Amino acid sequence: MRVAMIREFGGPEVFELRDVPTPEPGPGEVLVRVMATSVNPVDYQIRRAGAWAGVKPPAVIGYDVSGVVEAVGSAVREFRAGDEVFYTPEIFGGAPGSYAEYHVAREAIVARKPENLTHLEAAVVPLAGGTAWDALIARGRLRVGQRIFVHGGAGGVGHFAVQIAKAAGAYVFATAGPYNVDFVRSLGADRPIDYQAEDFVAVLDGEADGGVDLVLDCVGGDAISRTLPVVRPHSRMVSLVSVRGDLTLAHANNVELHFVFLERGRDRLDALRTLIERRQLRPHIRKVFPLEHVDDAHRAAEAGKVRGKIAIRVAAV
Repeated sequence: MRVAMIREFGGPEVFELRDVPTPEPGPGEVLVRVMATSVNPVDYQIRRAGAWAGVKPPAVIGYDVSGVVEAVGSAVREFRAGDEVFYTPEIFGGAPGSYAEYHVAREAIVARKPENLTHLEAAVVPLAGGTAWDALIARGRLRVGQRIFVHGGAGGVGHFAVQIAKAAGAYVFATAGPYNVDFVRSLGADRPIDYQAEDFVAVLDGEADGGVDLVLDCVGGDAISRTLPVVRPHSRMVSLVSVRGDLTLAHANNVELHFVFLERGRDRLDALRTLIERRQLRPHIRKVFPLEHVDDAHRAAEAGKVRGKIAIRVAAV
């Protein structure tokens, strides 16, 4: 099978196409013919220096899959050859990733693909959509009628978070660049905030009626510490990235601060599929690259300011 492999840690130029043997599924595993995958920030972080995740070059990385079950191992009960599925592969331990024509995964982390999405569309959902779900629902415990503030509402996780929050009945504030304000509004944000032209603290102080109940930080830096004055006591803040600044106010107001690194599992993918098939959640693809140009896909992702996700076509879809 054909794979896009990193020969060493480094820049996008470390990718090269190789032919390697097609893997076989073991007990409790499925072999999936990968139709499409995508680029996430963790992909290029591991490409640069992925020893922390157990990756040892030469290695195949990539952490989203939409495809078709090719074969199943013993003890597999939920799937059979021909089923369309989507999932996010394991990161830790150095197992091969999804920049490949075939991928083996544990049955427990695989879910049925939403019927109303193409493979390209489904491939951009699992990691980013699952992270948004965990951040808002599992950790953030979002409830109907609450006010949520998303730092970075147009990005991979952010554009899913805005839609999930609206489906949950929340009032959504979300930052975006001036070029993405209308896009974030189209996702359902009640109050997009142009971070270049507006002070989000002033906006929330004036319009959030006593503060927000939940904050999702997709951008990092001092976003969490700057937002603390406009969150309600006993509220929740969730960060996907590192934070800096004075967090004393969080302690004084009994604010919960959570960090999220997605745990693999079928349950959140099933929940996302329900929202997608009800047309309450829709992935946005900024650009599609073929597998042989995965290096260019990484360059585009690392350049920043990506609206939604970048997809990679592995097979004809």
